[in-house]
Amino acid sequence: MATSSDNKENSTETEGKDNYYLELSSEPVKFEPVNDVTDVFFDDSKQQVFAIRSGGVTGVLVKGPEHNINFRMDDKGPVISIKFSPNMNILAIQRSVTSVEFINYNPTTSLEGIEYSQPCKGKNATILGFVWTCGNEILFVTDHGVELLQVIPEKRYVKSLKSLSLPINWFIFCPQSQLVLLSSGTLGTQMQVLYITHGNLHKITKFEMEALSTKPGKLAVSERDVALAVLYGIPCIIVLRHQPSDNCRSMGSAFVYVYTVHKMVTIKKSHILKLDMSGRFAINVVDNLIIVHHQASQTSMVFDIMLPGVSDGTVIHHTGIVPSKSIKPCSLKVPGPNIPEYVNQPCQLYSPNWVVFQPNIIIDAKLGCLWYMELKLDSLVNLITDKVRLVEFLMQRKNSKQLLIQVIKDLVTQMPTTLIDMPAIFDKINVVYRNHLENEIQSVIGTPIQSNVKNINSSYENSKYKIFLDQSDMYGHILSKFPEDTIDTQMIIWVLLEYIRSVSEQGIPVQHYLHELIITTLVNKQAYYQLHQLLQYHVVSDSKPLACLLLSLENLYPAAHQLALDMLKRLGNAHEEIIEVLLSKGHILPALRYIRSVGKADQVCARKFLEAAKAADDPTLFYSVYKFFEQRNVRLHNTTGFAKSERCSTYVQHFKTLFQTTDNGCNSDTMSTYSIISSTST
Repeated sequence: MATSSDNKENSTETEGKDNYYLELSSEPVKFEPVNDVTDVFFDDSKQQVFAIRSGGVTGVLVKGPEHNINFRMDDKGPVISIKFSPNMNILAIQRSVTSVEFINYNPTTSLEGIEYSQPCKGKNATILGFVWTCGNEILFVTDHGVELLQVIPEKRYVKSLKSLSLPINWFIFCPQSQLVLLSSGTLGTQMQVLYITHGNLHKITKFEMEALSTKPGKLAVSERDVALAVLYGIPCIIVLRHQPSDNCRSMGSAFVYVYTVHKMVTIKKSHILKLDMSGRFAINVVDNLIIVHHQASQTSMVFDIMLPGVSDGTVIHHTGIVPSKSIKPCSLKVPGPNIPEYVNQPCQLYSPNWVVFQPNIIIDAKLGCLWYMELKLDSLVNLITDKVRLVEFLMQRKNSKQLLIQVIKDLVTQMPTTLIDMPAIFDKINVVYRNHLENEIQSVIGTPIQSNVKNINSSYENSKYKIFLDQSDMYGHILSKFPEDTIDTQMIIWVLLEYIRSVSEQGIPVQHYLHELIITTLVNKQAYYQLHQLLQYHVVSDSKPLACLLLSLENLYPAAHQLALDMLKRLGNAHEEIIEVLLSKGHILPALRYIRSVGKADQVCARKFLEAAKAADDPTLFYSVYKFFEQRNVRLHNTTGFAKSERCSTYVQHFKTLFQTTDNGCNSDTMSTYSIISSTST
């Protein structure tokens, strides 16, 4: 709840022990409370509170997330509604049920003082309310229909744009989606949704809600039980429904129906939330979660329509993701008996004075406070026992990346207790990771990449995940941070291989540092046989960096040298690397045989081989290498000499020094060594 800094200090001893998962913002927006001379109004589009003292004569205070202003206006009667236009240049005031007055506003000069009025159409029409839509456009909603108008402040003129005739009981507007829900019909169950764009009204298919129970003279669906919201990027209509009870003296359990608006064309009931309680409820939406407050029990429930539920073939039924619990207790600083002393006064939670607005606003007009409902994700983590579900839940929350990393890190360190959950958790992570990569590619080239990955749940592809973990996140924060003193080496290897398996199954190229991590882990634990098998059966993908790593491990595991050479050869594009490895080990003749076998004899640098042969201090070897390149020169240039650009004069002189006689003077061993070069064996 609204926890002041002082209150936090007083509760230090219990901090970290509570498991409250909802709280009010620590710094509420404070305004002058309702009293005999002050009226309070709230504009949910701009989230502004208007405190009007003495009809505006003694002042109007406006407080909101972006503005904190005050001005005065003439008292021309009781105010029914008051709202600023989106760009704050026009103030609309409704004082009667037949018209709305407008006053131009300038932050430097305040109100201009000259009002201009716009009546609604129809002599018998009554204005139920109005909303600013976009720019200087305003929508009047009457009991006879809707009127879209444009206010021209320079001319103090109001122009009619569009209108629609329809009997209306009540309406709700959603500024995020620009949707207006209109209730009509005798029972109030017939619903018409309008989508508002610049200068136009678009009708979406009508639909009807069930009339579960109704009292004479009462609407079956009331305005207070309906909310418009945007969940995971999709406009939704959230409706609280009370089931009739067999006992006429009591009310049955309540449900929440969620209707989704598809592509601003059709509306379908898609989810049902089971409350298992009856009484008075209020609804908030926080971070795509539906929060249902129950006044009688003073508890709140949390629902996530993106988590799997039970489908009956038409709708998906959900229960709360955690047990219902009260909002965290809070207090406010109020003047004490001795000025300027302040004391903490506890706030009454679930007060009858609370008014709930969308998406996450709670106002207590008598207390003069506006709070924002907030989630405590760290508490939710401790209450969600299904770890796969927990990971999926956290990936859909904003600002939860560090918490998600910590959760997975904790699960890994709890191996083998969490062994059964890890494959599914890795799959959840990598499905979202792949979708992120696909979206990035699509944004660059404009078309989706082709995929041969099967059995991807479409709900993941369409949902709006806030968080994803890529391979660098998993490597840097989790996979390379195993506490070796508490987790068995075999478990570490299993986790690494399982994560790589999951990445590969999603068609994502595995980064080489993950394979390196497996190899170094096996070498450090002297698990050479397992390392050899992983490489032999290609569980670890071939790569140049990996081959270089194997070469560096030769002192610890001599067989790593040959494993590296085999890997480089399989790559097919690592000829230079193989030559360098062979020369560094003094395997000069095998290097010559290799370049001949891959058809690279005419491209390699002769000086590199001659230098290695000279360093070997073996005249017979040097003779063989020298003659090999002499023959190449004859074939390429029709001469035994080396081109000046090859810079081999030092080695020509060295050859002459070693062999003053003619080539016929060389012994048979020398010629035999030279002939070995022609062998195709590597």
